[in-house]
Amino acid sequence: MKFNLLGPFEITTDTGEPCTRPTPKVCQVLALLLTRPQHVVPVSSFIRELWAENPPRSALTTLQTYIYHARKMFAHEGVIAPEESVLCTRAPGYLIHLDSDDLDSKRFEKLIELGQRELDLGFAESAAGHLRRATDLWRGSALVNISTGFLLNEHTAYLEGLRIRAFELRIEAVKRLDQRREIIPELLALTQAHPLNEWFHAQLIECLSLSGRRAEALEAYHRLRRSLAEELGLEPSPEVQRLHHEVLEPALRGAAHAA
Repeated sequence: MKFNLLGPFEITTDTGEPCTRPTPKVCQVLALLLTRPQHVVPVSSFIRELWAENPPRSALTTLQTYIYHARKMFAHEGVIAPEESVLCTRAPGYLIHLDSDDLDSKRFEKLIELGQRELDLGFAESAAGHLRRATDLWRGSALVNISTGFLLNEHTAYLEGLRIRAFELRIEAVKRLDQRREIIPELLALTQAHPLNEWFHAQLIECLSLSGRRAEALEAYHRLRRSLAEELGLEPSPEVQRLHHEVLEPALRGAAHAA
């Protein structure tokens, strides 16, 4: 079976066929198990995830019911051999057995590690390839289609932060390959998705300027400045202001010469 967290939560067969989707609470339980594959998740963690600080008296029994339905779903799909036990009871909680390649978030983490290592060694082309495959695993916001409590929210924040890091590393790899023009459309999308991320804006301004699109570079700077002022009451960082000045400098020199 394959388990996907990087977007809508889903379970598929090895051939990509979707499995029967469990009930929302069973999905939440399985998602929590998948944040720590091959490790025991304590009962207390499930209770905190499902009910926060106000668990009902029947919390333990209800959790056991969710685990039962998860196991029943696996058996119903017929993709697990009878002698295999995917979801095991292990004190003080439960454990899910699966290969790291069967979980998209683990493949994502592995590809980022490979990309970082290749970039550190100076192999920008192979690094860009690994990091492209990493970002392509995403199908939307993590676990977007299920309810999430504190623990799953914490994990999705971690994954989203790692996703941004993957973009940063890939942009750096592409720049080392001197392919700035090729990355501009993606940088435009990233700055729209993350309007307060100054690093993405700085890369966009630099790439536009070095590609001869100075007017668009200035427009990108002013969009960022407006967003920061309206949302946070801040000015762009000194680094971004320096880039802005570098874009303006040829025009300023021309105006001074004309005068």
